[in-house]
Amino acid sequence: MSDFFQSVVDWQLMHGRHGLPWQGSRDPYRVWLSEIMLQQTQVSTVLAYYPRFLERFPTLHALAAAPESAVMTLWSGLGYYSRARHLHRCAQVVVAEWDGQFPRTAAELQQLPGIGPSTAAAIAAFCFGERVSIMDGNVQRVLSRWLAFDQDLAQASSVKTLWALAQALIPPAATHPQMIAYTQGLMDLGATLCRRTKPHCLTCPLQPSCQAFEQDRTAALPVKRRTLKRRTEAWWFLVLRRPDGHLWLEPRPSTGIWAGLYTFPLLDGAEQARKPPHGVESLAPVWHEPIAHDLTHRALQLHLVEWAVTHDHDRAGGCWVDPRGDMDLGLPAPLRSWIRQRAQGL
Repeated sequence: MSDFFQSVVDWQLMHGRHGLPWQGSRDPYRVWLSEIMLQQTQVSTVLAYYPRFLERFPTLHALAAAPESAVMTLWSGLGYYSRARHLHRCAQVVVAEWDGQFPRTAAELQQLPGIGPSTAAAIAAFCFGERVSIMDGNVQRVLSRWLAFDQDLAQASSVKTLWALAQALIPPAATHPQMIAYTQGLMDLGATLCRRTKPHCLTCPLQPSCQAFEQDRTAALPVKRRTLKRRTEAWWFLVLRRPDGHLWLEPRPSTGIWAGLYTFPLLDGAEQARKPPHGVESLAPVWHEPIAHDLTHRALQLHLVEWAVTHDHDRAGGCWVDPRGDMDLGLPAPLRSWIRQRAQGL
C-alpha cells in the first residue's frame, strides 16, 4: 500500500502544481480560506478572488472583526454564499473560543462552522502534518478507479468505506513534507489527469497498478447513482430607477438563495409585476429580457420589470445605489452583471 503513497508524492514533487498562491504556506488561515473557496469552484475562478480577499482581510482577526456585509461584498460572484457566512462565523469562533489559533487535528477542525471532514483533513495535513486523507470529489474519483471501488458513492456508508481504505494507504511514518506533497498530489491528479471524462491514463503515475485501467472500467467509475433534480423557477424583480439613474436595492432574508445579498425587490409573480408601484412617473414599465441563471438545484429565470420613479420616492429597508459607481454591496453575479451593462448606457 505504501507504493501508492510514494508514487503520489514523487509525481507531485516532479509534475504537480506548484504555482498556486496558497501553496507553500503552512498558515492555517490561508489554507483554510483557499479550501473553502475551492469547494465546488474552479481554480481559475478562485485565483481572482483569493488575493483580493487577503488584501482586505489579511489575518483571521481582521476577518472576524469585519461586518458580514463586507465579507459578502467580496464574495459576490463566487457563488454558494453560505460558504461566506460560515467563513465569517468560523473566524469569530476561532478568535473567541480558540484564542485565534486553529485547532491542529482534523477531528477538532470539523467542529468549526463550515468545515467538513475533507476540508478539515486538508488543513490538518497541510498545516500540521497530520496523517489523514482528504476525500473530496476528485480524490474519490482517483481512489475509486485505482481500487476499482464500485460501491455507490451517493451513499454515505460507501464514502465511509472508501475513506477507511484511503486512510490505510498513508504510512504511519509519513512526514509533514510528505503529507503536504501527498495531499496536494491527490488533488492535482484528480484535477489534471484522472479527470471525469477523457482521463490521461497513459501519463498517470498510478496507471501501472490502477485496477480500473486494467479492467477497462475507468469510464464506469466512480459509481454515483443519485441524479440531480433541478427545478425551474421564475423570479420577478421590481427595478426602480430614479431620474439620476440610481437603483433601489434591498437585502434578501438571512436564509435561502442569495441570503443576505442585495437584490431588487422580489415580486410575487407576473401579475404583481404589471401593477405600477407607488410614485411612478409613467404607467409604461420596461420589460427586460429574462436572465437565465443556473444553480445547483434550480434553473432560474430572472424577470426584471423597470419603473421610473421620482427623486423623493421613499422606501424602507434598503438603499439607492449608483450603478456607475463601485456598488460596494454583496450582489448576486447575474444582477451585478446586468446592472453594469445597464450603467454603460447612462
